[in-house]
Amino acid sequence: MDLDYYEILEITRDADSGAVKKAYRKQALRYHPDRNEGDKEAEEKFKLVNEAYQVLSDPQKRTTYDRYGKAGLDRQGFSHFSDMNYEDIMGDLGSIFESVFGSGFGGFGGSTSRRQNRKYPLDLETSVNIAFNEAIFGCKKEVDFTYKKPCEDCNGTGSSDGKKSTCPECHGKGQIFFRQGFMTYSQTCSHCNGTGVSIDNPCKTCHSKGYVEAKESIKIDIPEGIDGGNRIRVTKKGNIDENGHRGDLYIQVNVGEDEHFVRHNDDVYIEVPVFFTQVALGESIKIPTLRGETDLELPIGANDKQQFVFKNEGIKNVHSGRMGNLIAQIKIKYPKKLSKEQKELLNKLQESFGIESSPHESTFEGVFDKIKSWFS
Repeated sequence: MDLDYYEILEITRDADSGAVKKAYRKQALRYHPDRNEGDKEAEEKFKLVNEAYQVLSDPQKRTTYDRYGKAGLDRQGFSHFSDMNYEDIMGDLGSIFESVFGSGFGGFGGSTSRRQNRKYPLDLETSVNIAFNEAIFGCKKEVDFTYKKPCEDCNGTGSSDGKKSTCPECHGKGQIFFRQGFMTYSQTCSHCNGTGVSIDNPCKTCHSKGYVEAKESIKIDIPEGIDGGNRIRVTKKGNIDENGHRGDLYIQVNVGEDEHFVRHNDDVYIEVPVFFTQVALGESIKIPTLRGETDLELPIGANDKQQFVFKNEGIKNVHSGRMGNLIAQIKIKYPKKLSKEQKELLNKLQESFGIESSPHESTFEGVFDKIKSWFS
């Protein structure tokens, strides 16, 4: 039986990202091993809570899961924990546990401290726009982006003289704690913006932020078959911290639409207009494919919106390399008006079919008399 990640987090299927994160924090706190020492069941539930959060907090994975369930994630090549940022998750949990048990609670202190001292996240996200055909066949793109780095004039301190003092409001914690009933809550200190320090002589270059922004441009390879919403990771191209560590750059790909082809996963659809006489005669017509053309054999009497599948004429899966299909859907066109000569020709054609040209007569034979008998 497929896992229901929404049930695990106890949220509805239309929950937004904020509700997902809030529910995750609640369940992670509830089942965390440090609060349930020796409880194997709680340990398993804690793992499921983390798995559910990883999927539902990622828009692409969530879309795949909503459509195809957990099996769909496996088919798309998603490893349940391959992209999980444990530092972010444990940092979130650390702030929760600290608010409940105090700053002396063990297990998360190092991660929380690193997050409080860091002025900005190391990882960076930007986007790139590509055309429909560029996504299908792959391409090279130049991406311009802006990243953060420590201010050289103040060595990243934010202070013109390099001097800092402990924030008098939060006493260096970067968080302000307050009680409501029996619960303790925390929020980022507004006086120091969570840094835990106070600056008396702000740096004029970075305005006490401790960092400046710089621009960079890189060329990236867009892989064949990439879809809109996919992200490309470029290592060591993110923000830079005071110690010289550089994060990663995540580039979200936005794909334009095509006038004729419509993509759904690895399949591509095309609507083929055909005249009613072509369907009646069962003609063979040429239609475009992503890579050229092919023949569509219309069977006599084909239906409107009938679909014809051409195997391996679709899009190459960016993970597995398997080819999708081309689906041609016909749309039967009828004349909006007829000339006198055309009407005569159609009447002669209809008469040539005899009783076959009036199927309604045999279908409704006796029905009218039956309806009359209902009221007699």
